[in-house]
Amino acid sequence: MEKTVSSTDRPARFIDVHVLQSVPFANLNRDDTDSVKTVQYGNAQRTRVSSQSWKRAAREKFQEEIGERALRTRRIGERVTRELLEERGWPEPLAQRAGAHVAAGSSIKFELAKDKPKEKDAADGGAAKKDTKAVVPNKVLTNALVYVPETAVRELADIAEQHREKLESAKDIKKSSDKSVLPQATIDGVLRARNGVINLFGRMLAEVDDAGVDGAVQVAHAMTTHETDVEFDYFSAVDDVNQQWDDATGSGHMGHGQYSAGTFYRFATIDLEELAGNIGNDAASVRELTGAFLATFVESLPGAKKNSTAPYTAPGLIHLAVRADRPLSFAAAFEKPVRSTRGEGFEAPSVARLTEYAEQANKMLGSHRLLASGWVSIGHDDAKNLGVRYDGITDLVKATLRSALGEKTGEVSA
Repeated sequence: MEKTVSSTDRPARFIDVHVLQSVPFANLNRDDTDSVKTVQYGNAQRTRVSSQSWKRAAREKFQEEIGERALRTRRIGERVTRELLEERGWPEPLAQRAGAHVAAGSSIKFELAKDKPKEKDAADGGAAKKDTKAVVPNKVLTNALVYVPETAVRELADIAEQHREKLESAKDIKKSSDKSVLPQATIDGVLRARNGVINLFGRMLAEVDDAGVDGAVQVAHAMTTHETDVEFDYFSAVDDVNQQWDDATGSGHMGHGQYSAGTFYRFATIDLEELAGNIGNDAASVRELTGAFLATFVESLPGAKKNSTAPYTAPGLIHLAVRADRPLSFAAAFEKPVRSTRGEGFEAPSVARLTEYAEQANKMLGSHRLLASGWVSIGHDDAKNLGVRYDGITDLVKATLRSALGEKTGEVSA
């Protein structure tokens, strides 16, 4: 049944995003040994992509979409130094000192970066020894990652400009106990700044009072709907000179990598109430940020080993659901691994499994909690339990936003 939904009568709280996507031979997200990440679920090994990895890919695409960027770094002082050098013409020693005083001037503790060790001849003809790493004056690293709008670099450089005379007579930062001559409260104020990226994805910065932001987006680890094996790929690199001169045999380099393939279930949800609170109940901004995230999350893809795999597939199914009270992941639909019994692959039976589970879960929890739902797909016509079918992701996102934000135009399915 199709109808419009009033947010006054049935207020929306969450928008859930469900994606089924088949990815060929790839390693989207490696662990510390370059191995494919996996998880045991339903007593079966699945290929996994961490939420952090997919969230970063989504954030990078989201930033391009809205035209705002956020900067996450421990090297904020060096960024200020570069701004003063390249954009404002400061002499290099003074710019380096200013950047160090900016980094040392906040509430965040800091340390000095250390130089790379150098080979040094031992005295009296002894064996060569390596120097221990020595700190580099004015090269300051904050102990915590600073996460600020990109525009904060200019604002911090402005603070240095305003206190240039103090900096000219100040001492270099040479140890972690040195004090900055710049005002801490002013620097902390810049570090509290937000933009759309931070308001949506959140920020952890406990060292600066009131700088933390609870993220409005929650992203699950993606995993395959079926059991997978990890494949080892042996490779070699040809030495071109050997080949041209034909005077030596063997490769120039040999190695191996790990890969897998499969159909992934991906899930994310947006807390509209949290987002509205982060940006001060600005309805236009809520709409813009939510729409941009919905569109960019479904199209995002982590970039590990992209040059050797180019795994740029489109999702086979995208399902958006507007809910009144709580998010609802369909990951449990795949606790029993999907099997391909007729040589049909895994995507088609995964779609069937998801739609069946969605119908039963919504019935059990109460259909009144589901305010609207819709879907788009490639090659799947049997997802009627997921609401209204749309021709493309743009139409699906627009209809979902109209329902979630209580707009009166357009048709949605409850």
